[in-house]
Amino acid sequence: MELRIDNTPFKALFQPLDLGFTQLKNRLLMGSMHTGLEEDKESLNRLAQFYRERALGGVGLITTGGFAPDRAGRLAPFAAKLTNSKEQHRHELITHTVHEAGGKIILQALHAGRYGFHPFVVAPSGIKSPISPFKPWVMSQYRIKKTIKHFARCARLAQLAGYDGIEIMGSEGYLINQFIVTHTNQRQDEWGGSYTNRIRFPIEVVRSVREAVGEKFIIIFRLSMLDLIADGSNWEEVVTLAKAIEAAGATLINTGIGWHEARIPTIATMVPAAAFTHLTQHLKPEVKIPLITSNRINTPELANQLIESGVADMISMARPFLADPLFAEKAKKGESEAINICIACNQACLDRVFVNKTASCLVNPRACNETELIYEVTAKPKSIAVVGSGPAGLAFATVAAERGHKVTLFEKSNQIGGQFNLAKKIPGKEIFQQTLDYFNYQLQKFKVTILLNTEATADLLHEFDEIVLASGIKPRVPEIKGIDHPKVASYIDVITGKKEVGKRVAIIGAGGIGFDVAEFLTHEHPVPKDQFYNEWGIDIYGAYRGGIKPPEVTPSPREVYLLQRKKEKMGKRLGKTTGWIHRLSLKHKQVKMISGVQYEAIDDEGLHVSINEKSQVLPVDTVVICAGQIEFAELYTPLKEAGKLVHLVGGAYKALELDARHAIDQACRLAALI
Repeated sequence: MELRIDNTPFKALFQPLDLGFTQLKNRLLMGSMHTGLEEDKESLNRLAQFYRERALGGVGLITTGGFAPDRAGRLAPFAAKLTNSKEQHRHELITHTVHEAGGKIILQALHAGRYGFHPFVVAPSGIKSPISPFKPWVMSQYRIKKTIKHFARCARLAQLAGYDGIEIMGSEGYLINQFIVTHTNQRQDEWGGSYTNRIRFPIEVVRSVREAVGEKFIIIFRLSMLDLIADGSNWEEVVTLAKAIEAAGATLINTGIGWHEARIPTIATMVPAAAFTHLTQHLKPEVKIPLITSNRINTPELANQLIESGVADMISMARPFLADPLFAEKAKKGESEAINICIACNQACLDRVFVNKTASCLVNPRACNETELIYEVTAKPKSIAVVGSGPAGLAFATVAAERGHKVTLFEKSNQIGGQFNLAKKIPGKEIFQQTLDYFNYQLQKFKVTILLNTEATADLLHEFDEIVLASGIKPRVPEIKGIDHPKVASYIDVITGKKEVGKRVAIIGAGGIGFDVAEFLTHEHPVPKDQFYNEWGIDIYGAYRGGIKPPEVTPSPREVYLLQRKKEKMGKRLGKTTGWIHRLSLKHKQVKMISGVQYEAIDDEGLHVSINEKSQVLPVDTVVICAGQIEFAELYTPLKEAGKLVHLVGGAYKALELDARHAIDQACRLAALI
C-alpha cells in the first residue's frame, strides 16, 4: 500500500466543511461586495465573469453583492433586486457560469431600510438616517409581514435560479438591523418595545426563508456582533439572537461589524489585522452551527491561524478576492508570496461604488473589468525599457513581461517601490510593503531585468523598441519667503528620517500627503491594537452596549498644524469612505486643521501666516512642505526627438496627488495593448 503524505500548506484552511446536505471544499468565503455590475441593464455577463475567475481560483463559496427582495428595499432607484421570474432568469447565467467553473455561489438578500437612497425607503420607525437624505416611511404591520414574504420569495427565486444558498443581510445597519435596536426601532407594538419583540422580524425572516427553500439550501445569516452605535445591542442580546436564528433554520452565522453610519473605522487600512475576530470566538460556544469571521483578514497565514485556533469555522474575505482572484489556489499551493494582497485602501472599490461607479481594485485593475482588460500572450515580443519602479513602472513591467515582452527596469535608487516606500512608513500603511513583495515576486517570475542604482539616459535607452517613462514626480516647492530656512523640510526628508522634526510642526498642504505626514508625526509606528481600540472607543469584550466606550487617546508627541490655502473642507479630496477617518484620527491627536491660510514668510520665529486677513506667527520648530507635485519626465523630449516610441505612465504622465489607483490602472492598460 502506498504511503501518502499530505503536504498541503494551511491545512486547517483547506479542510472541507460538511454542512450535512452539502460540503464546501475549503473554509474560504468570498464575502459580499457590491460592485456596480449588479445594475447592468443589458446582461449580467460581466458579473458572471467576475465570479467565474474567483470560482476558478478555488474559493470555497462565493456571496454575491446585495439584491433587494422588493422595490422599497433597493439601495437606490433602479438598483439591483430579485423579485420576479424575469430577474430570476437573468441570474441563471451567473449560477451556470460559477458551477461550470467548479464553484458554489449564494445570493445576498439585502433590504436597505432607511439606508436606501430614494424617496420610498421604509423602516420600523420614522427616524432619518444620517447617510441618506430621505426620511423613511413607517412600516405598518401589514407591510412588515409582506416584507417577510418578500425575503422568502427572493430566496425561492434564488433557488430556482440555481444558487446554492442565500445570505440574509442582518447587519451593518440595514433594515433587519434597524428592527433589532432601539436606536432605530421605537415601535410599541409586537414588532417593537421589548428585545423579544424587536428580534421577531429577523427570526420570522429566517423561518420563512427556510420554509420556502426546504432543508437542502444554505442559509447564512449575517448578524451584527458589534453595532458601534449608541443604543446598539449588548452582548447578551447578540447571543440571544444568534441562538434564535439557529433555531429558526440558519445553516451558518456570519460576523457583521459596525453600522455604516458609525463613526468608527472597521475595514480601512489603519484597522489592525483581524481586529474583530475575538467576537466570533466569543460566540462560538453559544451555538452549534458553524460561524464565519470577517474584517481585515487578508493573508492565508492569518486565515489558517484563525481556523486552526478555533476562532471560527470559515473566513470571509471580500476585497482580498478583488485584489487576487486566485487567492485560494495560490494559498493551497503554499505560494503566499504570489498573492496580490488587498491593502484596504478603498480607493478603487468602495470609494467608486459610493459615487455610483463600477468597483475595481487599486492593485488589480482587472477586477470587475475581466471582459475588457485581458492579458494575452503577445505574438510579437518587443524589447521594452521601463524607467522608474514606482507602482506604475512595476505594474507595467510585470504585465508586459507576463505577456512575453523582454522588459528591462531602470531604477536610480537601491530598491524598487518609488513612493510606496514612503507610504509604507505611515502608521497603518505598513501593509504596502506586501504589494512591493508581490511585485518583486512577479518581476522574478517573468524574468524582468532589474537595474538598480542605475539612472537611465537617452544613450542607455537607444536600443530598445519602446520606452515607458514611469519616472514619477518631484515635490512642488511653493514660493514663500524663507523657503530655504533650516527649519523647512520636505515630506520625503521627514518620512525617511533624513531631517529631524521638532516638537512644534506646521504642515503646508492638506492633501493626501499632508494628512499622511500628520499621521506619521502624531502616532506610534505601528499603532498597537489596544491603542486602536482605546483611541476609537471600541469595546470588543462585551462590557458596553453597542460596543462603544469612552475613547482614551494617547497624546501626540508633537503639536501639529495642518494648513491649506483653499477655503474648503479640510481633506475634501480624500477618499469618500476614508476621508472622515483621517480627519477624526487627527482630531483625536489635537491637530489644528486650518483652511484659507496665506503663507507670508518662514524665519527663526516660525511660520508667518495670514488667516482671515489677520497676520500671525505660528511658533513652530519645523515646517514640512506637502504642497503637491509636478511631473518628472525629463527624458521624454530628447527620446521623442531621437525618434523613439515613448509612453508616459503614472506621475510622469500626470501628478495626481500620487494617485496610485490611476497610475496602476493606466500602466496595466498600456501593458495589455503594447
